Amino acid sequence: MGLLDFLKRRPEEIEALDLSWLEVDMHSHLIPGIDDGSKSMEESLQLIKRLADFGLRKIITTPHVMSEYYRNTPEIIHMGLEDLRKAVKAEGISTEIEAAAEYYMDEILLEKIKAGEELLTFGDNYILVETGFINKPQMLLETIFQLEMAGYKPILAHPERYQYLIADKGLLEDLIDRNILFQVNLLSLTGFYSKQVKDFGEMLVERDLVRFFGTDCHNARYLDMLEMLPKSKIYSKIKQTEWMNTSL
Repeated sequence: MGLLDFLKRRPEEIEALDLSWLEVDMHSHLIPGIDDGSKSMEESLQLIKRLADFGLRKIITTPHVMSEYYRNTPEIIHMGLEDLRKAVKAEGISTEIEAAAEYYMDEILLEKIKAGEELLTFGDNYILVETGFINKPQMLLETIFQLEMAGYKPILAHPERYQYLIADKGLLEDLIDRNILFQVNLLSLTGFYSKQVKDFGEMLVERDLVRFFGTDCHNARYLDMLEMLPKSKIYSKIKQTEWMNTSL
């Protein structure tokens, strides 16, 4: 091939992203102004339109609840959801919008569970929980146990991103033995966070340990990168597998 032929070559074409097989996104940050996700209603509508165009029939958005940063309550989230639904309807977007929360596992959450405070769930009493990315929280297993005793079904958000879990294979096996539900970010499979996170996420998929996928959409940059997902070697596999998202 000559130099001119090389220069004339078209950029690699990427298959259009199709998420119709997933049906429901159960992890995102689309209620404007209440966490580190969407900053305005206009931005939320743009993001939701793009997610709808990917083929999703429902979005369950999950604002952060973190005692030190995002002190969201069920009332705040419900009010935000109502405003968002009105705006979505006015725009003629048919995708269904619901809301729950992504709870940070700390002492405050543990106190809320023990006190019987209302926690936001979706589907079959599923509750989305997360931890810090570097160090294992001391109350990790205790919080999971208390949630289960209270009748909740905890889903661990993006386990592939937790450095302590990548490093501690024993802890991973403990969580597996306890039948903890894992939700992997689709972005992780694109290499968005790091190659290490991508490899760990792929391993979880290959071992059949993942039950849910989510976009964890915060802004347009997330969706720009998400459109690269069809380049992933595991894309065809996950498209052909049935995930628990479809039951939500």
